[in-house]
Amino acid sequence: MAKKPETTARIADNKKAAYNYFFEERFEAGLVLEGWEVKSLREGKVQLTDGYVVIRDGELFIIGLQINPLGTASTHISPDKVRTRKLLMHKEEIKRLIGKVEQKGYTLVPLNLHWKAGKIKCDIALAKGKAEHDKRDTIKDREGKREVERAMKGRNR
Repeated sequence: MAKKPETTARIADNKKAAYNYFFEERFEAGLVLEGWEVKSLREGKVQLTDGYVVIRDGELFIIGLQINPLGTASTHISPDKVRTRKLLMHKEEIKRLIGKVEQKGYTLVPLNLHWKAGKIKCDIALAKGKAEHDKRDTIKDREGKREVERAMKGRNR
């Protein structure tokens, strides 16, 4: 029997992360969620831009990830849309991340949420903060690319 190709579908992206940080390494982590959260993620009711990852007692947690409950959420639960959620990774990877985060200037930033083989995964990056002049360079590069695209689009007509 042939193995099915692995497909991933994006749920949410953290677009501010690329503007504020340089990415050193990327990792994929599982996410511990409640049932109502999964249903809300299917509907795209999530906001990732204020999220960040912390290490407590050798475990990873994502803070600031906002999952808005659906109006049809069950009546016997009281959904907390900004609760701290646990990230799942292998112990060896977590130990390696702890060593790197303890170095000066490194932090863990969530990049996106996506579906992978029926499970919700979170891409996180080991990142270093950008200085103000680096952010200006990012804006300048982005505007330069837009102008080139406009010029090419105008020429193709």
